[in-house]
Amino acid sequence: MRPRTWVLVLAAVFAVLQLANVTGRDTPDSKNYLSYALSLRGDGKWEAAAATIDYACAGRAAIARRNQKVDVVRFHAPSPASRVMAECRAAEWRGVDARLRAGPTGGHTVPFMPERFMRIFESRPGYPVFLVPFLTLFGVTWGVWAAGVVVTVTGGVLAFLILRTLPVPMPLALTGQALFYVLPCGTTAMRPMTEGLLLTLTLAALWGCALVLHGRRERAGLWWVGGSLLALFTVKHSQSLFLGLCLAGAGAVIAVRRWRRGRAPGRGVVAIAVVGCCGTAGTLLLAKALHYPSEAESLQDLLTAHFARPDRTRPWPEFLHLQVNFWVEWLRRQLWQPLFLAALAAGAWGALRTRRAFGGFLLAAAFTGVLNEAGHPDITIWGDRLIVLVWLLPVVGVPLLLEWIGRRPVAMPAQKRGERAHSMR
Repeated sequence: MRPRTWVLVLAAVFAVLQLANVTGRDTPDSKNYLSYALSLRGDGKWEAAAATIDYACAGRAAIARRNQKVDVVRFHAPSPASRVMAECRAAEWRGVDARLRAGPTGGHTVPFMPERFMRIFESRPGYPVFLVPFLTLFGVTWGVWAAGVVVTVTGGVLAFLILRTLPVPMPLALTGQALFYVLPCGTTAMRPMTEGLLLTLTLAALWGCALVLHGRRERAGLWWVGGSLLALFTVKHSQSLFLGLCLAGAGAVIAVRRWRRGRAPGRGVVAIAVVGCCGTAGTLLLAKALHYPSEAESLQDLLTAHFARPDRTRPWPEFLHLQVNFWVEWLRRQLWQPLFLAALAAGAWGALRTRRAFGGFLLAAAFTGVLNEAGHPDITIWGDRLIVLVWLLPVVGVPLLLEWIGRRPVAMPAQKRGERAHSMR
């Protein structure tokens, strides 16, 4: 079959498998994004609140039913779905009803939380805008599911395009696409959150880097990098800042390293670094002009449990203390189950061993996941979703490592060489 057919087959298989979990993927923050999208579609606050609460509670009811069916003590009991649904609706409506009746609420999101917290989500219109056509065509439940499938399938296709641009053989490029689907990045991208778009847009920027460095399409590649940074600003402006900064830093390191070895820095490397610098500066200026919440506000949100407690008077020392505790505990858990660290090591080895310049930009893009996690050192957040961008390193790097292993000549043992020479005589 043609490469295009194989790509579509992998995407179709992935989409069919996702039918196993149409609901129950949401997190508490998903309500904010969904209500924002419903508001953009034209729904009123009460209407958007009702649809969002029904979606979230239906997910909890489905999970409760699935858990009860495999409970070794209660598997024969009646389904708890209706009870969980009713309790969830009552709990959600208590807070929302009180805030809506208290007075006018600005912005697009339904006030599930205090207004100060909701301002953070008002500065992230990208994902809600992406959801709108799916909600309009398929309704809330299937629209959210279809949006997740589309963004995740697109991420896998971009992984394939990156590897073909570098270039690697088609089977290994398909391996990269499959890795994106089966590793935690695929699971996380399917959740109704911003992470799916963050992964896909970061891969789009990396494809631009690959086009500049290996595809002989420098102008198109730079447009991909710049456009991805701009789109990331609308989804989550901190990610646009991190990616622009990391791409600029990687370009500077590669250029200096080449210069010290007596080589030209390379026009493509310098161009990517310049675009990264422009993206960083543009993000800072736009965020300030639009009065987006600052890093100090995000810090208070973290340390006060979403502004449920008084602001901290000395937030930075507390934040640094939390950082140390978090990373010690995070590393302990990773050493207990070292698959993640082994995958990162394999990906970094493959990328830097075979495509050193591109590997530098790949490491930079993956490092944005570490920065994102460092900005929110909360060990209770589900599935390490904040650091999920680091998984892009094995998605692209492992196929490169397999290509390098396949190219290495196999050494023949001395005894076999002697036998072969004797037979030739």
